[in-house]
Amino acid sequence: MPKLDATHIAERLRNRLSDLEAGKEIAAKEIRALLNSDQIAAMDAAWAEQQELRKVKTAKTDEEKKALGWKTKRELHIEAYKQAITESNKNILAELQKMQDQATIRQARIYFEELGKALDAGYDNEQAKTIANNALKRAGLQRMDSLQRMLENKKI
Repeated sequence: MPKLDATHIAERLRNRLSDLEAGKEIAAKEIRALLNSDQIAAMDAAWAEQQELRKVKTAKTDEEKKALGWKTKRELHIEAYKQAITESNKNILAELQKMQDQATIRQARIYFEELGKALDAGYDNEQAKTIANNALKRAGLQRMDSLQRMLENKKI
């Protein structure tokens, strides 16, 4: 199974948050799956605070509970997810740039490996470039000569 990137995690966080806010039942394992260790620790610490608060101060009505600052586990989970979403939104641009850099590195590696193999096999320079570009297309990446080809087509 492929590793989730930042865009997948952000989308799943928003989906889980909407499920929590809608009152749907979500397993604890699923709640913790999308959070990092710091966020889980903060959520657990907040729940420990709530348990201590309940031991110290008792309340009988909902108004008293709100006045004392009591929160349910669901409310704590919602707060943790909201914080995780804001953190993921801050980091999304850096993560997208990282993914773009990795794709560029992969593209260059595939191109130059295939170019070298073709030149070693005795193909001339133009044929070797074509073979390397075809390897890029098979890998689902953009050809290295695509910008040059676009400019040539616009001139015609």
